[in-house]
Amino acid sequence: MLTRIQWDNVADSTQQTVVGPTHCGNWDEAQGPRYRKLRPVSLEIHPLTSQRWPDLVELFGRPGASMARGCYCMFYRRAGKHQVQPGLTYSESNKRALQALVKRGMVPGLLGYEDSRPIGWISLGPRDDYARLARSPVMKPVDDKPVWSIICFFVDAKARHRGVAEAMLEGAMRWARAQGVTLLEAYPCDQAMRGRDGPTWFGAKAMFDRAGFVEVARRTPTRPVVRKALRRAGRK
Repeated sequence: MLTRIQWDNVADSTQQTVVGPTHCGNWDEAQGPRYRKLRPVSLEIHPLTSQRWPDLVELFGRPGASMARGCYCMFYRRAGKHQVQPGLTYSESNKRALQALVKRGMVPGLLGYEDSRPIGWISLGPRDDYARLARSPVMKPVDDKPVWSIICFFVDAKARHRGVAEAMLEGAMRWARAQGVTLLEAYPCDQAMRGRDGPTWFGAKAMFDRAGFVEVARRTPTRPVVRKALRRAGRK
């Protein structure tokens, strides 16, 4: 377990506090101004392991999760077209592929729990693990520095507008730092610049701004590349 994270919102996006360490998207709930006044979220955040795999499957199986259960966060891990095995759906093929990574000991992301129920997910890991990024005109490498990429957020439909994605981001930063990561990168949507809906799973730039990320590149008007330097674990 990482740390218990609590977000006190939510009339506006400035009312946020992190409570810990004790235990250690969605677009609509990461914008800030659209927060609704709901009860604060208190999460326990855990790495995805084989023991917690059923929790991810259950989370992705809920209403409002069709994109998540179709992709299972495998799209950006592949450079080319995915050939689905005969007899499998696209969703089942991706599900098995991600589970295989977990069984090999990889931690492809983190799960956030409220009252022992999973309500949030964030996918992150070494940039080199996401082969499609190298071919992306928007997300291609800025340089050759070793960096971890934050690829995807998902929040249960009934838990949105409460700061879950922001809490998951905070947990991801703590997790990455504990793994010795010194540089995090993300590819959010710039809601202030957009005229129509963008890829919601990347999160909103405003959320990353609040977390201290800095823009380092922008290849299209609405899709910046942002980074945050992390202190090495054990250093104050």
